[in-house]
Amino acid sequence: MVATSSIIKEISKLLPNQTFLVSVVTPTGYEMAKKIIPEAIGVIYFPVDLPWVVESVLSRIRPGLFMMVETELWPNFLKAAKRHDVKTIMVNGRISDKSSKRYHYLFGILKDMLRNVDRFCMQSGRDAEYITGLGADAARVSVTGNTKYDQTYAGILPAEQDTLRHLLGLEQAAPVIVAGSTHQGEEEMLLAAFQTVLEDYPRAALVIAPRHVERAGEIRELCRRAQLSAAKRSEQATETERRQVVILDTIGELGKVYGIADLVFVGGSLVPKGGHNILEPAAHGKPVFVGPHMFNFKEVYALLSGRGVCLTVKNQSELGRQMNALLKDAEARGHVREEALKVIGENKGASGKSAQAAKQLLQME
Repeated sequence: MVATSSIIKEISKLLPNQTFLVSVVTPTGYEMAKKIIPEAIGVIYFPVDLPWVVESVLSRIRPGLFMMVETELWPNFLKAAKRHDVKTIMVNGRISDKSSKRYHYLFGILKDMLRNVDRFCMQSGRDAEYITGLGADAARVSVTGNTKYDQTYAGILPAEQDTLRHLLGLEQAAPVIVAGSTHQGEEEMLLAAFQTVLEDYPRAALVIAPRHVERAGEIRELCRRAQLSAAKRSEQATETERRQVVILDTIGELGKVYGIADLVFVGGSLVPKGGHNILEPAAHGKPVFVGPHMFNFKEVYALLSGRGVCLTVKNQSELGRQMNALLKDAEARGHVREEALKVIGENKGASGKSAQAAKQLLQME
């Protein structure tokens, strides 16, 4: 949804009378889309990719353009879209090493499917090579960059930061560490690292945003066992309540919560899930800690690591030590902030390029 929101904003500028219908495949995606894409006239669940189902949906909606985001490829839908003269475009296209290997087993089927796509706007040269190697027409492929550099929905003003701190019960907390998109097996390590931070910073607070919000109760139990006071975001804080750990069990807030952090950890990386979006916290100028498993975000990870914005740790001991060291070094944090904002600024513009490609397709006869 983060990638989609910025593209829709740019298309709205180019074609102000255009209407948007957003489709999702998960309940989390549904809630997120409703929060961060106000331009949409509605949010629906993507239809099951069966011939008679997609035929019915296309006949009723009659879209002018279908935008696939990142790696969403639906063979029956694309075939039906071609029959209905619906233009199709892949935006913010990304093909991971793992996906590329898996797709090669479907080469014949995949090549026929890719012929039904009119344009491919890929994140990087590597992604462009992958998609052409899988059968896409090279003349239809271009590198437009990563639209997540353009995200603005998570921008937060100082007054909003104060309000958010109050709502989370963190007005007296310092420093604040935010751990986003965590997976099972990571929270125990995070809590151990946080206890190292507490030794030097007893007023510190940790915000944990699990990738799957239904795990909030499980995480609170982990906090209880670690003898840390914890509460869910959905629970109203009292003025006297001291929260060491806040569990973000809401959808669509993490981007803004990164704005009140002093340090950030992004999950799916201490366990082998491939990592998650590290651009969101970087856009706030925050130092970003990750584990060694960032294989789904190789190029962004290499770029931010090379500029000193993203810091890799192998385990909970390293995480605790390095967080404490950075908290004690205000000059280093200031340098990270400068570099993070420079990187984001240097790589903006992918959404505008994707929007121009979408406009060209919409205006084709």
